Amino acid sequence: MHVLIALLLGLLFGLGLIISGMIDPAKVLAFLDFAGLWDSSLGLVMAGAIGVAVWPFRRAGRRAKSWLGGVYPPAEAGAVDRPLIVGSVLFGIGWGLSGLCPGPALVGLGAGYLPAAVFVIAMIFGMEAYEWMRGARKRRLKASASN
Repeated sequence: MHVLIALLLGLLFGLGLIISGMIDPAKVLAFLDFAGLWDSSLGLVMAGAIGVAVWPFRRAGRRAKSWLGGVYPPAEAGAVDRPLIVGSVLFGIGWGLSGLCPGPALVGLGAGYLPAAVFVIAMIFGMEAYEWMRGARKRRLKASASN
């Protein structure tokens, strides 16, 4: 049942991206082009998404488990560190250069859009590189703690 609900919600999210035009990199890049022909529609989509998500996120913060029984990961207070900042900067650069972020890229991949395939491959490579670097960092910390 969980997989079916996840599939339906993913399809709904993808449909929303298609209807709003957010899988078109040109639309996203036009939003980032403040000096040219700026298109504010992405900002309106973001504001609408935030408006829809505020209530469920507030309710979720008061619950120990999700409606489907999943356990929420613990929140890390003060977790703004160098890896988060570097990752955010890299994400922003990639978004600005390609006009794609993970959600629209996966929808574009499903639609057969070749630049989305290149983006998804790069995204997977980046996730694997992160895991490798995180593992190397943990091994270094463990080695220095045992000395």
